[in-house]
Amino acid sequence: MLPLKKRDFIALLGGAAAAWPLAARAQQPALPVIGFLRSTSIERSAHLVAAFRQGLKESGYIEGQNVAIEYRSAEGQYDRLPGLAEDLVRRQVAVIVATGGDASALAAKAATSTIPIVFTGEDPIRAGLVASFNHPGGNITGVNLMTGEAGSKRLGLLRELVPKAATIAVLFNPNSPGTENHLPDVQSAARSLGLQIGVLNVTDQGEIDAAFGTLARERPDALLVNPDPFMNSRREQIVTLANHYRFPALYEWREYVEAGGLMSYGPSHTEPYRLIGIYTGRILKGAKPADLPVIQSTKFELVINLKTAKALGLTIPNTVLIAADETIE
Repeated sequence: MLPLKKRDFIALLGGAAAAWPLAARAQQPALPVIGFLRSTSIERSAHLVAAFRQGLKESGYIEGQNVAIEYRSAEGQYDRLPGLAEDLVRRQVAVIVATGGDASALAAKAATSTIPIVFTGEDPIRAGLVASFNHPGGNITGVNLMTGEAGSKRLGLLRELVPKAATIAVLFNPNSPGTENHLPDVQSAARSLGLQIGVLNVTDQGEIDAAFGTLARERPDALLVNPDPFMNSRREQIVTLANHYRFPALYEWREYVEAGGLMSYGPSHTEPYRLIGIYTGRILKGAKPADLPVIQSTKFELVINLKTAKALGLTIPNTVLIAADETIE
């Protein structure tokens, strides 16, 4: 073998050194990928995504540093969810996070029996997502929002707000899986309070406008907006119409009240997302969904917009004010 000249050796060494970082980068493992599946707009749910990221951070994961997230949104068109879930399965994500109601979780469960799924749901046992809260079984776990359990409480609040109310209108989305059982619960609670319920089905923006046209003609005493991710995504439209027609209205999520709605009562909307972020981190570290009990979201909050109450000419009873977790002036 011919001896290398000094300058040839330096040139060879320089070329090898330049190649080392490339080789090292090529050998670095790819970041684990989370598939974030949502039934409604992710952009309009930025505060919920932020809560999810906070939970991930508490578990030791930061997006872009040691974990990547692929976002998929059905934009309120629930029939798109199966295809979006299947896309995440083809992407071979490490975990699917299904949010925005049971529809997302059901689509994810139908798409895979092996990839772990973490959900926010409204009645996961009744929907067939899990076998039980303590032992969910299979590849799925998450947080039960317990939205249906608050139906009778919301009607009671409306009765306190409008003591002479006889008829309550309910905006309801029949296309939202997991919420179809809410209506019988509300109707049962209404009977116990001596109230009549009038149901208006809404599945898109145009039907919301049409429903309020009907309400303007029939003039019920108050309005209850049934829990539903699609209607939450249209909250500004609903709040504007309810206030325009001067209906005392009660909603589930505080976002409605922040948008000018009168009153909301329901589980904290951000805390469940922090919790599913924590669960997702635990699964990335090796925990099995079947070993993680479904969390019951028991933190409920009553929020009242006093400015809207004044504009509607309503006096909020002291009993309701005292019970409020927050009032917006």
